[in-house]
Amino acid sequence: MNDEQFEREVREAARRIADHRAPWTLHSQVAAIPAGHPHRARPGRRFGGSLLLAIAASALVAVVVATTFFVGALPRFNAVLPGGSPSGSPTAGPTPPSLSPSLTPAPSTAPSPTPASRFSATGSMTTGRFDSSATLLPDGRVLIAGGQDASGGESASAELYDPKTGTFSLTGSMVYPHISPTATLLPDGHVLIAGGSGIGDVLKRGYSAELYDPKAGTFSLTGSMITRRYDQAGVLLRDGRVLLVGGSVYDLGSKAVATAELYDPKTGKFTMTGSMRTARDGPTATLLSDGRVLIAGGNATPGNGWKPIASAELYNPKTGKFTATGTMTAARSGDTATPLPDGRVLIAGGFASDGNVLASAELYDPQTGSFSRTGSMATVRGNHTATLLPDGRVLIAGGADAPDYDLAANLLASAELYDPKTGTFSLAGSMANARQLQTATLLLDGRVLIAGGADGLPPPTPLMMTTVALSSAELYQP
Repeated sequence: MNDEQFEREVREAARRIADHRAPWTLHSQVAAIPAGHPHRARPGRRFGGSLLLAIAASALVAVVVATTFFVGALPRFNAVLPGGSPSGSPTAGPTPPSLSPSLTPAPSTAPSPTPASRFSATGSMTTGRFDSSATLLPDGRVLIAGGQDASGGESASAELYDPKTGTFSLTGSMVYPHISPTATLLPDGHVLIAGGSGIGDVLKRGYSAELYDPKAGTFSLTGSMITRRYDQAGVLLRDGRVLLVGGSVYDLGSKAVATAELYDPKTGKFTMTGSMRTARDGPTATLLSDGRVLIAGGNATPGNGWKPIASAELYNPKTGKFTATGTMTAARSGDTATPLPDGRVLIAGGFASDGNVLASAELYDPQTGSFSRTGSMATVRGNHTATLLPDGRVLIAGGADAPDYDLAANLLASAELYDPKTGTFSLAGSMANARQLQTATLLLDGRVLIAGGADGLPPPTPLMMTTVALSSAELYQP
């Protein structure tokens, strides 16, 4: 059975389960996603396409269908409301009691409440999507591309947000679908879309990279990556090249990689550069003021599991080499890294190595090469967004307060502001929708566009009681 046949079988099975109103509805609707590959390097969201998976999935279909006739034996979970929000599911909560003592946030000044939320609705996207990319174009519009759509499938579509009209409109589609790709605005105004998982991850298009031309509104293929990778980090270097680092490759199972490569927009080609000291999936990559790149955290693949790591390293574009730097105070994945005006980097939240979620934050100082604790957030969160505002503060929004595979997880609508002058977080109101894996883009006028995301939980099994992909968008006014 090939990938397409297996995908059809799973989709049909999911539809049959939905027709029987299986009691495993959880927080979301029953829908199928393409099988045969992992979609995103997040805890509990890695699905292989091997024969074992096919056998396991077939067995699980039989079990689920059978349970539809014994609904009294299984608990029912919150159903999804028409708007996509779980009924009875709070959007924010305190730090879980299970947070390990070693990861308990350091004491800090309690966050002060904001008088009123500064979020307001704006036009909705043409389709719901999460794990997509968002790029601010030179003319002020925002390109939203790819991701996982409302059907649970990978998307090749793209659209533009116009802040003048507050509306989204379709633009040309990508040549191939990309889920959680890197998107980088090049000096000439084109946007490089590279990597991201898809059924083609094991085929030639798993190496693909594309360029978006905002004048023509079209995508075209450019040179192929040397290593097919997804959940990698990407950053524009000072000389105009793009560094792609880490991520995972899928070969009958996912494996974090240490390799890195450079894209040169002058030649349209990728070339290999030095490799990291540690293979890491889903790391953060931050351009420092001196031109070096800080690579921190992410997931390692020890044995059969995925484990957040605390190590960090620096990439020097002049030498093409990685060197070790200080270690974070906590191992993290699904966190955010934001460069501050004074040259330091704020690392916030994320999933911890013991399975809990972090409220703690820390600062990297490139002058000393060390990390140090700073004030903690009011809420533990991972898979959130962080946006540097014009006044130097950082907006933290959304996310989840438990790992993706935890059925007790709440999606968050709350937001917080980090002030680097005081080293503290303060509450910043709430979004209209709880969401994780959304995009956040600073507009030219200083507002922040929050778009899409998932309202619900990623699937706990290959049969995919999947998330609801949001099409709504909101604006934050600093």
